[in-house]
Amino acid sequence: MIQAATIAWVIEAQGLYLVVEEDIDGQSVFNQPAGHWESGESLLEAAKRELKEETGLQLEPQGLLGLYRLELPHKTFWRHVFYARLPAPLAANPQDPDILACHWLSKAELEKSPLRSHLVLAAIEDFEAGVHHPLSVLRGA
Repeated sequence: MIQAATIAWVIEAQGLYLVVEEDIDGQSVFNQPAGHWESGESLLEAAKRELKEETGLQLEPQGLLGLYRLELPHKTFWRHVFYARLPAPLAANPQDPDILACHWLSKAELEKSPLRSHLVLAAIEDFEAGVHHPLSVLRGA
């Protein structure tokens, strides 16, 4: 079984969540800013790089929500999810050509929208439930 390490962000401002719109197999879906952890970079470097590529934003994570597993027939993804809470939504402009647009949406709007995976809502639910871990839990990140 192939295993992949990825990172993602839950970014909240005034009850809205920053998501990216992607085209997956001809269908427009929403996902958190996310991507693969590349060889040679720390976990925090990967998180900041992916956020900048997918949204144009440069933020420091305020903490870690957790480690999520997505099991597919051909691959297992281990998704490290960071979070940030902002006082107001920021303008986001994707630099990655695979990102169609960035949106600030409520959880209710996301519940009615096509999502890249169930982990999008799972991470938001954990965030809203107060599942927040300090970055100090990451050793050598």
